Amino acid sequence: MDYVSTRGSAPALDFAGVTLAGLAADGGLYVPREWPCFTAEEIASLAGLPYAELAQRVMQPFVGDCLAPARLLELCRQAYGRFAHAAVTPLKQLDQQQWLLELFHGPTLAFKDVALQLLGLLFEEFLARGGDPLTIVGATSGDTGSAAIDAVAGRAHVEVFMIHPRGRVSDVQRRQMTTVLAPNVHNIAIEGTFDDAQAMVKRMFGDPTVTARFHLSAVNSINWARLMAQVVYYFAAALQLGAPRREVAFAVPTGNFGDVFAGYVAARMGLPIAKLIVATNVNDILHRALSTGDYSAGSVTPTAAPSMDIQVSSNFERLLFDLNGRDGAALARQMDGFEASRAMQLTEQQRTGAAALFTSARADAGDMAHALRWASEACGEVIDPHTAIALHAARTAEIDASIPVVTLATAHPAKFRDAVERATGHRPALPARVGDLFEREERCAVLPGDYAAVVDYVASHAVPRS
Repeated sequence: MDYVSTRGSAPALDFAGVTLAGLAADGGLYVPREWPCFTAEEIASLAGLPYAELAQRVMQPFVGDCLAPARLLELCRQAYGRFAHAAVTPLKQLDQQQWLLELFHGPTLAFKDVALQLLGLLFEEFLARGGDPLTIVGATSGDTGSAAIDAVAGRAHVEVFMIHPRGRVSDVQRRQMTTVLAPNVHNIAIEGTFDDAQAMVKRMFGDPTVTARFHLSAVNSINWARLMAQVVYYFAAALQLGAPRREVAFAVPTGNFGDVFAGYVAARMGLPIAKLIVATNVNDILHRALSTGDYSAGSVTPTAAPSMDIQVSSNFERLLFDLNGRDGAALARQMDGFEASRAMQLTEQQRTGAAALFTSARADAGDMAHALRWASEACGEVIDPHTAIALHAARTAEIDASIPVVTLATAHPAKFRDAVERATGHRPALPARVGDLFEREERCAVLPGDYAAVVDYVASHAVPRS
């Protein structure tokens, strides 16, 4: 298996290459040259496997000969052995049609752990084979940062620089990053938004003065290996609900489009997915794009679901590439236009192709609070604001009653205690394993929202190429 850039001009890489590279040299994102596909019989044979074994089987076609099956299985067992629930991603029933897929049983209480615990091990595996030390640069709207830091803290040959928008993540999210004091961990808070932080990261990957000095890599969902690991839990949930004999729909709280694109990959692999419901908050660029074809970025509105306070969704490019006949040159022109004007109209081919699998919904603060209360009062489940937005979308989508609808529960409710308490009257407690979080020392550099200041900080702390 090799990988090509969505913009068509970067060199193809194998799995190890894309894992260590992150963003493609031409500014695009890597995708497999072709999608592996399982038959119905092959999917049925996966039912009942422990999560680590299911992960190895689903991911092996993407890994190719970069890792032997036995070694990939060993890494999966190591990654998912740190989760607090034996099922790793347990499924809960809410009512006759609605289900919750709990993705927050990892070390940092968010779905990002499912991918990043494995990605940290993959970095270490491939770096041990030789090459320059790795400088990981990432932007986070909250959960990616803590999960990435936990995954690579203390690992050899890796430095991680995580940029978050100051004052725009929850106190739990911030402390899960800033209280990790490992010497290879560097937290940066900038004045600005997540989109500003993400733009800085993408600019660094395209800046030859930076890339010549440092071997940059990514942990955001622009990194293919991270997105690949998220495909597995779509298989896990669907198999429990009757796949491949039965279709399943998924509602996904969506910001950067990585999590829901993993569902698209699962569908391309043959998993019978009836619909992928893209749930946004009032920062609704994806809802507008999928419902009207208008992909135009506005200003970011801060909300109680900060991981969705995004106006530029990086992974949407992967979908547009696939829907537009995989024409990298055409997509490069389309994305260049968007980056210049922050506005873009989807082509008719892209809109029609997306509509075959995707639908979308927008939730405001009232919709979110109502879903939080319904889950608590009708189902006895305390959920977080991001999950509530997806649950609102799931309950209002017009999905045939015979098709189960799985809402991805992406974070533990205690990460957003204030918002949950306002809506439900209940203040969720942190699990015992992170119960001392507010007693730990914090360490973080506060910088202006200025590219040069951030690059200077990275350059003064990172280990250069040999």
